[in-house]
Amino acid sequence: MDRGAGPLAGLRVLELAGLGQVAMAAMALADLGADVVRLDRPGGGPYPATAGDPVLRGRRHVTVDLRSPQGRDTALDLAAAADVVLEAMRPGVAERLGIGPGDCLARNPRLVYGRITGWGQQGPLAQQAGHDINYIALTGVLGALGRADERPLPPLNLLGFAGGAMQGVIGVLAALHEVQRSGRGQVVDAAIVDGVSLLAQMVWSFRGQGRWNDARESNLFDGHAPFFDTYTCADGRFVAVAALEAAFYANLLRGLGLADADLPPQDDEAGWPVLRARFTETFAGRTRDEWVAAFADLDACLTPVLTFDEVAAHPQIAARGTVVELDGITQAAPTPRFSATPAPSPRPHTDPEPVEKVLAAWRDR
Repeated sequence: MDRGAGPLAGLRVLELAGLGQVAMAAMALADLGADVVRLDRPGGGPYPATAGDPVLRGRRHVTVDLRSPQGRDTALDLAAAADVVLEAMRPGVAERLGIGPGDCLARNPRLVYGRITGWGQQGPLAQQAGHDINYIALTGVLGALGRADERPLPPLNLLGFAGGAMQGVIGVLAALHEVQRSGRGQVVDAAIVDGVSLLAQMVWSFRGQGRWNDARESNLFDGHAPFFDTYTCADGRFVAVAALEAAFYANLLRGLGLADADLPPQDDEAGWPVLRARFTETFAGRTRDEWVAAFADLDACLTPVLTFDEVAAHPQIAARGTVVELDGITQAAPTPRFSATPAPSPRPHTDPEPVEKVLAAWRDR
């Protein structure tokens, strides 16, 4: 990856150590060149900074006890010199510590104060604990994941982190744009439940058009369609198939050797069980990589289902540098890419440095 200052060079971000979504948002900003300082609690607190954690890359660390008057004043001094503050505390906690939005904006009226939580700042659950699976459960998304005859399947922690962190980043960047126009900072309230609901907008669109059923495996994109699903190969590994369009579906049949088979039409939903049975039987006759080779010259929207161990070696991933190795740890590369202001190469987690040093550097700008 090219070394560069990044499009967010010069942006000063104070991250109050917290749950994963705020750490991921801070990482995304640091990846794009922002000067991010993570404020850790003495002893690490409930969210310790772990050496080698890729999510904590790219920023500096200071240790401050927010429960002490001196620590509160130090945090306010940092906020006064920052452009952005990020936190993930339950509503009211930052205010009780004396570092809430009102306290910080009083010191720095241009500040963007980003709050990235699970439930958001209001509502009957705002003060309740929760994790990704709880948040996505209330959005309808979790109930749609998994096979029809099984329990809903948690999608790792991907949707919750993406819904919270990325919406937080979008909100912060939008508020920064407004600062340039009006000179006024503001509070950004990003909630995982809101962000995941936005990620599911296509499903809401299908529902609005009468094209979505709440029963799992009864929709086009949830494993019901035999041409949009995964299949087990002879070696126990899998391929993913998404041959939605007629031309791609024709190539799928061609690659499977079924172009001349007596099969129901693709759009005949009543015939899908027949198609699924033939596809299942056929895919089981070769290994995953044999099928990938067979489809190498056919546009059929067929790809191997890779394990994390296999990702870095795939030619497409390698060509783009989608994952990189930093201090012996494979991890996602910064994204997106910029033509004029490439992001800097990611920097590994660093040891804490004196808070006075950070304050002096920020005040000098």
